[in-house]
Amino acid sequence: MQRYNPPNFGAFMDNANFTDHFLIAMPKMLDPNFAGALAYICDHGEQGALGVVVNRPIEINLETLFSQIGLDLDDEALRQQPVYYGGPVQVERGFVLHRPIGEWGSTLVVNNRLGLTTSKDILEAASQHKGPPEMLVTLGYAGWGPGQLEDEIKQNAWLTVEADPEVIFALPAKDRFAAAMHLLGIDLSMLSEEAGHA
Repeated sequence: MQRYNPPNFGAFMDNANFTDHFLIAMPKMLDPNFAGALAYICDHGEQGALGVVVNRPIEINLETLFSQIGLDLDDEALRQQPVYYGGPVQVERGFVLHRPIGEWGSTLVVNNRLGLTTSKDILEAASQHKGPPEMLVTLGYAGWGPGQLEDEIKQNAWLTVEADPEVIFALPAKDRFAAAMHLLGIDLSMLSEEAGHA
């Protein structure tokens, strides 16, 4: 009789790539920067991971942000869009998650659908009705050093699921966390302190 060897989750995690995935903060998340957060991972590799929180609007809207950087914004729908807390790193700097990718001065291409741009030209284009039709603007981003994100996932700080851009661009901020949970087939009310990997 052949002996069963359970899969080595640790080895799997060491080779996992969470680019274009959602991170869903578990209830036991102790870091106040990420309690209740839904983060979208834009890049993950040997050097670490980079993403933005997509469900935490802050007190300022795009109209205010644009005026602070000397741009007029007359698109009424855009003017009222909130700016988001993207994470605790470089909170004085703007990051634009958008689709389609387009061509901008400094863009991290996540996949063939989404880009994360840090150059001002994308905001200048938006002020002239030439920006991407779908964008989410954050101040700051979330960063993890080599192996740090994998360790946090092993410790059940986060659940992960392949991202659906519709959750980011088609739903109000307050509904995004539950919608990401739904992608995993989990109802928010089922999530307890003891929940593990789905």
